[in-house]
Amino acid sequence: MRTWVLVLALVGCRAAGTGPYEPGNEAKRDTVRAQELSARAADLIATDVGEAERVLREALGADLFFGPAHNNLGVVYLKQGKLYEAAGEFEWARKLMPGHPDPRMNLALTLEQAGKTDEAIATYKTALEVWPGHIGSIEALAKLCVVSNRSDPELAGWLTEIAMRGETEEWREWARARQTRLGPMRSENE
Repeated sequence: MRTWVLVLALVGCRAAGTGPYEPGNEAKRDTVRAQELSARAADLIATDVGEAERVLREALGADLFFGPAHNNLGVVYLKQGKLYEAAGEFEWARKLMPGHPDPRMNLALTLEQAGKTDEAIATYKTALEVWPGHIGSIEALAKLCVVSNRSDPELAGWLTEIAMRGETEEWREWARARQTRLGPMRSENE
């Protein structure tokens, strides 16, 4: 009999809806507030990471499931050298923003800084899977391959893409210089 009462008591506690994944919490989410705070924090990241972190925590208090706030908090942690914490936030953001390359690119950058080159390359490639042609991911991936002396069958194509439409003239010049060092590009049929 006691076991039966205990089970009923546990079921009653579970029905209260106090966990973050309970349906009752959907009404408590304030995505507009989280978006406003996350935008304000993004402006602060370059000048005051401590304040940016505080504002992002407030944003996540308003809506725990607002992906851009997790991504921006990851950037804050990355700037602070907290690689483990940054990776965790980028994982959150990746799950909450499944079609966006930024969390994947930032996670790859974190892995790169942690010395995990193979994992970083693979993660940069996932950014290109969700957003083919994303120039920031192409630039980061090509640079990591060149700097780490890793060959990749797609490197020549990435360099051509950067040389044509890199984000800055500096990137375009970098890619053209690397193309010159690689020599003439040969097709697979040659």
